[in-house]
Amino acid sequence: MKKDVLEQCIAQTVKGGIDRRAFLTLGAAGAGAILLRPAAAQAAPRVRTSANIVIAGAGAAGLAAASQLAARLEGAKITLVDARKEHFYQPGFTLVSSGIKPASYVVSATRDYLLAGVELIEEGVAEFDPEGRKIVTTGGKSIAYDYLIVATGCKLDYAAIAGMDVEQIGNNGLGSIYHSPAKAEATWRAMSNFADNGGVGVFLRPGTEMKCAGAPLKYTFITDDYLRRRGNRGKAELIYNANNKALFSVPIVHEKVRMLFEDRGVKVNYERILESIDLGKRLAVFKTALGPVELQYDFINVIPPMRAPDAVRNSPLRWQEGGWANDGWIEVDKHKLRHKRFDNVFAVGDVAGVPKGKTAASVKWQVPVAVDHLVAQIEGKESSAHYGGYTSCPLITRLGQAMLIEFDYKDNLTPSFPGVIAPLEELWISWVMKTMALKPTYISMLRGRA
Repeated sequence: MKKDVLEQCIAQTVKGGIDRRAFLTLGAAGAGAILLRPAAAQAAPRVRTSANIVIAGAGAAGLAAASQLAARLEGAKITLVDARKEHFYQPGFTLVSSGIKPASYVVSATRDYLLAGVELIEEGVAEFDPEGRKIVTTGGKSIAYDYLIVATGCKLDYAAIAGMDVEQIGNNGLGSIYHSPAKAEATWRAMSNFADNGGVGVFLRPGTEMKCAGAPLKYTFITDDYLRRRGNRGKAELIYNANNKALFSVPIVHEKVRMLFEDRGVKVNYERILESIDLGKRLAVFKTALGPVELQYDFINVIPPMRAPDAVRNSPLRWQEGGWANDGWIEVDKHKLRHKRFDNVFAVGDVAGVPKGKTAASVKWQVPVAVDHLVAQIEGKESSAHYGGYTSCPLITRLGQAMLIEFDYKDNLTPSFPGVIAPLEELWISWVMKTMALKPTYISMLRGRA
């Protein structure tokens, strides 16, 4: 679908000129172009090289990087290293935990996305040795490289919450949308039971950086909507606990969410971080400036602290000082995604220590930049590719509506279609993008076509 046709379609849809069924016949994949717009086509011929490139991690960022490198290089040895054979479409976890999609919707096989010439070693990374230009796998293999792209994602540190037991997710009012497809589905059952009965619902985000920071907000809105649809909102109290003084890192978005929460009766506590939980008593304890605060709950959505995987945190690649040092995020130039001390190392996706960007949309924009700098280095050239911190959050505010929020490092709103889709308006078209259009475009990204 051409951009001008898509714009007209969306504009008419927003104004009510096209009904929903008619819009859907035009194809969800076309709408997906708004969230993950295709990069400019590569006109240059493939670069011939014998470079040995290792990519640690075969999630969204790793697979996208491998696909783009395979398309741009001829003769290179490209090796992906990741122990997990399944690929998880993580933007869909919220949909699974909301009863909108089944767990199978987010599960596929990593090998389904490998281009010819890309090797996959199904082991984890135990050690990074940038001085020796090698990694060591969990199986003891030493793999040398000329260039390294680290795309390991992040570690969900549930163990940092005293009393937390991931095996109990789905039981006794305990939910957690991030753990896995199965636990996202279990969270849906727990939340649905809460929506049937009411009580106290507790929501939160951790005190660390996190992937898709809007997800805890989405789930609060979705729970509120289910309670209303089942006639039980008056029987429930919803409490959102922010880790700092804001609900969202972009000030104007924070204010919009604050107003929506106020309108829908969601109580907000600021500067509270979940410290421990008693699953039997359904009691959560939060760390605050004034000391521990207890909250009794009937349902809780636990978002764990998120950190770099242990192999990264224990390596020379991590930030050595500053706000990202403790959690081990990789020290890269925020515009080039190149390591600041090891110029043949790049980091993309969640593990990169940059101010924004732990979303699939960020991966779409980060990977071409890192790849362009790597290919230019192989050619002995300089790349002008620049990542400005673009990320997006299709923030669901009720079933059937969402706000499409796009922004950059400077907290500027960067709407893809200004004048057509207002970023702070609750729109059906933004809901369609989240629930239907994003996945086909995401898969195109993995295969190097977006």
